[in-house]
Amino acid sequence: MGGRNAAPIANGAAVSDATETAFTPGPGTARAFRDALGRFATGVTVVTTHGPAGPVGVTANSFAAVSLDPPLLLWSPAKSSRRCRAFTEARAFAVHVLAADQLEISRHFTQPDDHFTGLDCSTSPEGIPLIEGTLARFECSTEATHDAGDHVIVIGRVLRARFRDGVPLVFSQGRYGALAPLP
Repeated sequence: MGGRNAAPIANGAAVSDATETAFTPGPGTARAFRDALGRFATGVTVVTTHGPAGPVGVTANSFAAVSLDPPLLLWSPAKSSRRCRAFTEARAFAVHVLAADQLEISRHFTQPDDHFTGLDCSTSPEGIPLIEGTLARFECSTEATHDAGDHVIVIGRVLRARFRDGVPLVFSQGRYGALAPLP
């Protein structure tokens, strides 16, 4: 690793100077790795499905487009989540991209239970709960799942999509924010 103000890597541990931290990812540097990943601002989504015990939802920022043709996307639930299995075994799911004024919906789905109480929801033809009024929504059939360390990569084929104008809710460095256009 080179460049101006680059910090040396010492025995795999994180070493910092005034402007940069350098490290080799591993068990002893898990916090530094998480902090480095947090420098990438992401949108905030809520992913929903219908599990064995009823509707399930979870807030997620591990969402990305995969392909335009065919229309594919992915997201990655943590294996440690008690909701993971509902998603990895689901035949269909929906990804809801949240707007800046929907922070409470994001927080709502980080709680353990009663996810759909008080929300304006409908149901897809596949029986998936759909949150109304989000910035964008992608209704998907599960195309594939792949083991990925402490997460599972779920790839969905987009069956239907919708979007509206608005400012997206973003997450970076452990905090929520809103995207402000540059001048």
